[in-house]
Amino acid sequence: MGYIDILVPIEQEGTKAIVRNWLRKVGERVEENDPLVELETDKVTQEVPAPGAGVIAEILLQSDAEAEPGALLGRLRIGDEALASGQFSDASGDAGATPEGASLAPASSSTEPLEDNAVVSALSPAVRRAVKTHNIEPVTIRGTGKGGRITRADVDKAVANRAATPAVAPVIEVAPIVPKPASVPVAREEVPLAVGGVRSVPHDRMRLAIAQNMLNSVTVAPHVTAMFECDFTAIMAHRKKHKAAFAADGANLTFTAYFIAACVAAMKAAPAINSRWFDDRLDIFDDVNIGIGTALGDKGLVVPVVSKCQELSLLGIAKRLTEMVDRARGNKLTPADMRGGTFTISNHGVSGSLFASPIIINQPQSAILGIGKTEKRVVVREVDGIDTIQVRPLCYVSLTIDHRVVDGHQTNGWLSRFVEVIENWPTDG
Repeated sequence: MGYIDILVPIEQEGTKAIVRNWLRKVGERVEENDPLVELETDKVTQEVPAPGAGVIAEILLQSDAEAEPGALLGRLRIGDEALASGQFSDASGDAGATPEGASLAPASSSTEPLEDNAVVSALSPAVRRAVKTHNIEPVTIRGTGKGGRITRADVDKAVANRAATPAVAPVIEVAPIVPKPASVPVAREEVPLAVGGVRSVPHDRMRLAIAQNMLNSVTVAPHVTAMFECDFTAIMAHRKKHKAAFAADGANLTFTAYFIAACVAAMKAAPAINSRWFDDRLDIFDDVNIGIGTALGDKGLVVPVVSKCQELSLLGIAKRLTEMVDRARGNKLTPADMRGGTFTISNHGVSGSLFASPIIINQPQSAILGIGKTEKRVVVREVDGIDTIQVRPLCYVSLTIDHRVVDGHQTNGWLSRFVEVIENWPTDG
């Protein structure tokens, strides 16, 4: 008989996580790779699996505790004797005794409908408390955990969706205004004011973590933004001609694929953009690992990473992006999908923004590219030595840099090369 440590993954996304929810109790038997505990960072909620088969002996980090990479979450007792009995206590002193041969499943209640009770019994204690606190029916929640299990994040999402439904503002009775004689002026403060309803929405952990990271980024790095205008005529023509062929090969050819390819080319003009600042040095990376900012509505955003873009063709980039989008839509992104980014693209134009400044750098990176909304605008172009007025699909592209790392010369050189690649994309390239 022995013990196995349950550890926070070393290669998690972010410097620390929060223990969101234990999925099993002390004394419960688990099999290898069964989900034990949910951890949440500002990027993703992940499950820590059981490192082996055994019985949970103790829980050392409770819900809401901070968990740094490699931290000890708890211990698993292994061996035939442990599998036969689970007389242990967690760190808070709660007993988790389970008599030998007794069922570990929660007992059913005769006062609840059988169907509802079966759903509730499958919930972890923290999820059960959450649905009770928010008065929400578990059967209305779509589980995204292993085997369709409902996680605490699923409950939070359901609560947020319910809160997003417009509420009926309270009716406020206002005393009628009685006119005073004309000879007596009416003081401003005597006029009743209409008061609107206020709905308070507590911050969730992801929003608080994002806020902390954003504040840290602008505090640590002096942000400077440069803006260029870019003509999308060439990539639109290429996409129109090749989109069907890419789709037949399993790839959705989006503009983002062109942006990534142009970023790779621009890194050769200003390699320091693809770097990380340290107090005593600058580490410039050979691999171009580009994160794509993906909004999650009111919940914040995630940044899945396309790794080693310098080794990929346009088709290869499009395939990777298609895979990432499919996983994001299915709530299947993992910490590995968002790890190791060296540069980030924020396509804020998809929601209608023409220009945003500064776009906050995704620390510890050194720069971030902003792509605005594409609009048809009237421009002057020289044709055979004659100025002509044309209508072109134009877009504002910006590069926000850490001014400790690079200056305006490298910033503008990078953007110049990016725009050049986009505007001169060959139709058959």
